[in-house]
Amino acid sequence: MISIALCVVIYALVGFAVASNLSLSEIIETQDYSLAAAARPALGEAAVGFTVVLAMLATAGGIIASVFAVSRMLAMLTEMKLVPHRHFHMPGSLQKHTLVYTIVFGLILTAFLILAVSRRSALFLLDHGYRYPLGVLRHLRKSVGANAVIPSIAILLDVLVLSGFVWVKATSDPLVLIVAAGLMAVLLIGEWLFLAKRNNSADSEQFHSH
Repeated sequence: MISIALCVVIYALVGFAVASNLSLSEIIETQDYSLAAAARPALGEAAVGFTVVLAMLATAGGIIASVFAVSRMLAMLTEMKLVPHRHFHMPGSLQKHTLVYTIVFGLILTAFLILAVSRRSALFLLDHGYRYPLGVLRHLRKSVGANAVIPSIAILLDVLVLSGFVWVKATSDPLVLIVAAGLMAVLLIGEWLFLAKRNNSADSEQFHSH
């Protein structure tokens, strides 16, 4: 919570700094480098290089954090037998294997979808954002003693943001929605087939044991 609060404050200060130095038309015109344009009055042309270095460091840190977080989550799901796994004779722990898979899949998606993958990732993130609190309400509320109001508010806010994102992309870039829907369908069908096969194998083993 402290980290989230600090991020909110920092983002608000950055937005205030940009809005104080640039007009709305200038922000729209320099949307890809508005922070550098806002810093130019104080730092001159060095502002561009300075903000590029900061952006590269921030991006690298974000990628590293995301890769490790996703790989740990994937390892946990693999241990729960909710996703398939092949180690391909790689040494090390399961989490190291999933770390390799995460990096390889990320590179492939980035290479073929270039920067557009970030927009689809945002859609996936928003889509999953309401599923977690929904799962808490439906299955874990009593066992974890959750206050139903908090996940309900989280679901409402996420659905509002998701609806706005879908509306904007539907009017400006519908290809993002089409590709995202296709990928979601492929993942859903693949997971359904895997779980069906796993359940059938478990039932067969239970039958033979009896």
